[in-house]
Amino acid sequence: MLDCQAEELLPEEKEKLTHPVVGGVILFSRNYHDKRQLSALVQDIRRFAKRPVLIAVDHEGGRVQRFREGFTAIPAMGDILRQSEHQDESAAYAKACGLVLAYELKTLDIDFSFAPVLDINGVSQVIGDRAFSDNADDVIRLAAHLIQGLKAVNMPAIGKHFPGHGSVAPDSHVALPVDEREFDEIRSTDMVVFERLIERALLDGVMPAHVIYNQVCDKPAGFSTKWLQDILKQDLGYGGAVFSDDLSMHGASVAGSYVERAEAALEAGCDMVLACNNPKGAETILDGLEMRFANPSHNDLQKQERVMALYDRIMPVGLNDKYDSAVELVKRLSER
Repeated sequence: MLDCQAEELLPEEKEKLTHPVVGGVILFSRNYHDKRQLSALVQDIRRFAKRPVLIAVDHEGGRVQRFREGFTAIPAMGDILRQSEHQDESAAYAKACGLVLAYELKTLDIDFSFAPVLDINGVSQVIGDRAFSDNADDVIRLAAHLIQGLKAVNMPAIGKHFPGHGSVAPDSHVALPVDEREFDEIRSTDMVVFERLIERALLDGVMPAHVIYNQVCDKPAGFSTKWLQDILKQDLGYGGAVFSDDLSMHGASVAGSYVERAEAALEAGCDMVLACNNPKGAETILDGLEMRFANPSHNDLQKQERVMALYDRIMPVGLNDKYDSAVELVKRLSER
């Protein structure tokens, strides 16, 4: 999954989209001027790719909402519980947030947001109020309601950052966090959120953290066979798509060069790798992986199937009244 540098595709980006290794594009704030322009960009991505590709964005709400002007302001997930007087109210807010963000993205033919954040609001410098709560029970409950809102608009739910980024302080964008806790504590405090939502078949995708949990494995979770194959897929029974976090983040640098990072993530159990914010690095990945996908293994074909299972551009009809009501709820939450 690549990114774009501007509000229109550059000539070299049109060429990259035809590369057999490319399966998706992630959009950022720099790609947005207004809805008309964004719609044209999405159409161009699909036209130049000449085959189905996934188009995604980080549109969680709060400080991580890439498109703002012309879109409903989605509050930080941590605001839902703080601004609610009872459980029914917080559930309604969470579902409304999911429905509104999904509806507004889907109407522009964007497949999904990398959401919800399933981390605990603990000590992390980068998570904070991106998380629903400081405890697993509330995160599970509110995330499930937000996912109901996503599903009402036929949008996949992508949970991040497995097995939990909230209980370690450093930001993996600029550092390599190391979590010193034993596995049992990680499981009961953080990973239980993923475990319960997987049991309920609510997650279509999972994104692992660029965090080393050194009592379990000496590699970041996104490069760890132990975390992705043994724990996520075997122990938790997860069978959906796995997306790496951005390979340009500092937390990924331990895996080596850009090609080595991509290979390590794919070998560990990721189905799609994100190569963002470094066009030259992304080009090396395309070149480095081209031969692998010229004659894909059975395992590689299964990866493609899991990822493209998320490609469903059908927008349910008759949602306007539900959307309007949900917008009013989200605005009420934002104004509290």
